Amino acid sequence: MGKYIFKRIVQTIPMLIIISIISFAIIKMAPGDPVRSYVTPDMKAEDIERVRENLGLNKPVHIQYLSWLKKTVKGDFGYSLINYRPVAKEISERVPATLLLMGASLFLALILGITFGLISAFYHNKIIDKVISIITYIGISIPSFWFAMVLIVVFSVKLNLLPSVGMHSVGEDSFLDVLKHTIMPTLVLSFYNTSVISRYLRSSTIKEMKEDYVRTAKGKGLSSRVIFLKHILRNSMLPIITILGMSLPDLVTGAFITETIFGWPGMGRLGIQAIFSFDYPIIMAITMISSLLLIVGNLISDILYGIVDPRIKVV
Repeated sequence: MGKYIFKRIVQTIPMLIIISIISFAIIKMAPGDPVRSYVTPDMKAEDIERVRENLGLNKPVHIQYLSWLKKTVKGDFGYSLINYRPVAKEISERVPATLLLMGASLFLALILGITFGLISAFYHNKIIDKVISIITYIGISIPSFWFAMVLIVVFSVKLNLLPSVGMHSVGEDSFLDVLKHTIMPTLVLSFYNTSVISRYLRSSTIKEMKEDYVRTAKGKGLSSRVIFLKHILRNSMLPIITILGMSLPDLVTGAFITETIFGWPGMGRLGIQAIFSFDYPIIMAITMISSLLLIVGNLISDILYGIVDPRIKVV
């Protein structure tokens, strides 16, 4: 196991470098110029060029990349091109809000997804299974931004029960106020994940219930409860481990569209703002953090696979 983890860590380095090169190249090829944010109608060409020089954007692309890479290796993500604040500080201020939102939505999705998935599997082809299947199909199919707008219209505009924007009300800083602001974006984010987890777990559980070891256990006189808890459930949870590993980057990067719609002050909204303002130091920082977390999440999933299912060998 130790050799496997070390090998995966070593493989991470070239993967991150390739990701950074591709991301940097895409950003540079994209139309737009961050210098426009500093340009005023009365500025002369030499003034604009001076701004470009101060931002380091007048150098060749490969020089800009190497300069960025050298700083990033040392943990310095540079400064925002728009407000000229340290990128690390910009991100650190947004992480708690995103952790709250994504943690709550992932927890809710796990509870509901596992519950619905197991119920659907046990009552396979029954009415309750069909009802849950319809709900999960809807959750997978509908766009998150549309669902968010429906919730805002119903609960904020029509019923005036929940706030639709931000994380705090003006002049309020209580737990109850934050909870009210969290409900709708959490529902939007958890609906899709609940549906995915439920569908995967349903299929996995039905498959495991048909395996030979289940018939053998029944032949030995084991009760259905013991068979389910000690054998079926353990093997059925394997797809959930993969989903959790793939969800790890979301705990930091958040959901771009959902956070933007609800005005949630998290990493997703910061990323959208950086994209529209061509603030590539922030874009690169968010891209690299999410890529690293995705790799770490996959590694954790592989390790947990070996622990949960001894038939799987990690080498």
